[in-house]
Amino acid sequence: MDEGTIRAFWEKYPCGDVLVGRLEDKYAGNYKRFFDEYDAFRYDMEDHIPRCLDEVDWAGKKVLDIGLGQGADAEQIVRRGALWTGFDLTQEAIDRVGTRMEIRGLKIEGLQRGTMMAMPFADGTFDIVFTHGALPTVPDTTGAGREFARVLKPGGKLIIMVYARHSLNYWLSIAVLRRLGLIFLYYTGIKAGGIYDVHVQQAKEQGLWKYLKMENFIHRNTDGPYNPYIRVHSVADVRKEFPMFEIERVHKEFMWAPPLKVKWLRFLAPLMGWHLWVHLVKK
Repeated sequence: MDEGTIRAFWEKYPCGDVLVGRLEDKYAGNYKRFFDEYDAFRYDMEDHIPRCLDEVDWAGKKVLDIGLGQGADAEQIVRRGALWTGFDLTQEAIDRVGTRMEIRGLKIEGLQRGTMMAMPFADGTFDIVFTHGALPTVPDTTGAGREFARVLKPGGKLIIMVYARHSLNYWLSIAVLRRLGLIFLYYTGIKAGGIYDVHVQQAKEQGLWKYLKMENFIHRNTDGPYNPYIRVHSVADVRKEFPMFEIERVHKEFMWAPPLKVKWLRFLAPLMGWHLWVHLVKK
């Protein structure tokens, strides 16, 4: 998978944009209203995030935040006292987060667009590198890890959130229920509407059984059916792919397995949560 294809997808479908209605459609470019309603929705659905951010000492630290989405978490980190620099593959994310910081009146160190494979920062610049949900979109995570280690100070911290292979969402929702649902719609010809019809059309174009292979189907079931690339990780994967770091702490969060309503099972998140948070320290 090439980076250009990945970047083109995220430029067209900014992360999280469709959750409350697209900025240019429902909100007619009203950034303040969009950010307010997006943040309220995000932290109602993923209410663990503020708690997880509170567990990190950001105050006075030089922080590189990679993969910005709509900038909700970025704003939270800045408000917690970080000397914050944002970095993203897409210009759309850079523009949106820049607008957010301006509207909120928040001071930041900078915003830059580029690739994780060659970041425009000097060696040993940052105390913390933080990336929430961006690493799963990167084919060469070890290459990205080398860059993280390069820009971190000695003993600097890397905090990542990746999607958990050992989760209810992966093993039950995506691997079983959604595949069975697609097979049913494919052979019955029933029109379910929305993304379901997109899945059926893509299965017809690519071949049903090829489309259903997990190494392909996982892409189409994370951030929309057009997503060209995504990965899931185990702790063993993280340990293998980041040899220049020591794992300091691991925790799982967020019970998520649509079409099942599983938020009430949040007590199982440490075992079966979809979000795998890993805190690492540069060796």
